[in-house]
Formats: sequence, structure tokens, C-alpha cells
Amino acid sequence: MRRAHYPPERNHLHAHVTLFHAFAPSLLEELCDFMPRIAAEFAAPQGAVKGVMDLGKGTAIALEAPQLLALRAGIAEHFHGSLTSQDLYEPRPHITIQNKVTKEEARALQANLPPLLASWMAKGRFAFPALELWHYRGGPWERVKACAFRGRERL
Repeated sequence: MRRAHYPPERNHLHAHVTLFHAFAPSLLEELCDFMPRIAAEFAAPQGAVKGVMDLGKGTAIALEAPQLLALRAGIAEHFHGSLTSQDLYEPRPHITIQNKVTKEEARALQANLPPLLASWMAKGRFAFPALELWHYRGGPWERVKACAFRGRERL
């Protein structure tokens, strides 16, 4: 869906759920040490497709993901005092499949999505496979680290 509806000149990443928008570059080493510990300790958080999310000039798939939000809260607590103002608030988990289009284009896609999402919603829960850290390079993104969840503890 993202390849079909996201403007190709802006689609530099695979479908993902953003937990944090930005960390200070000075935290890179600490993040690279912290992520594997979290991923090793915790089992993959579960999520479910909730429906369509209107982003104004875009469209997303809304997710229900309380375990993912609990994991994010733990990461936020660890980096307390270092988060940007944008990251001080709990996010609404979603996967953006369309962005930077006209409101009319967004509304048209949103009207057609419910039947497509119905089968995903009927399947129930899924697991988030990993934590990834990306560095924005002014257009292209660089993947810094990926850590698959492999722990046994549930949030």
C-alpha cells in the first residue's frame, strides 16, 4: 500500500511505526548500546489493525499496540530529560501509507480502505519484529541499527 500511495520521491523507508522522531546525535552511542538490551529482554510486542487514520494531507493505518506503547514508555523513561518536545507525548501508533498529497486524494483513499483493512482486522494480532534506529541524512535515511525482539518477558 505504501508503494502504491506514497509519493515515490518521498518514499525512502519501508513501512514502519515511529516511536520517537529525533534523538540528539550525542545519544547515538548510548542508543546503540541500549537497543540490544531491550530487544533481548522483551518478547515482540503485539499489535492489531484498528482502522483508517486521517492525517489531513495523508492516510495511515491506525494500530492498537499497548505493549509497544509500554515499551516506548520504558525507553522514554531511560532517556528522560533528553527527549525533544515532539517526543514528550505518547504517539498514536500508525503506519503512514500516504503523505504530502491533497486533502481530496487523502479522502479518496480513506473511503476505499475499510474493505481492504477488514481482512487484516479479522486476522487479529501480529508481532512487531524489531526495533530499528535510523539517521536522517537530509532526504535519504541511513539505518544505524536493527535489533530483533528475542526475549521472553511480556510487557
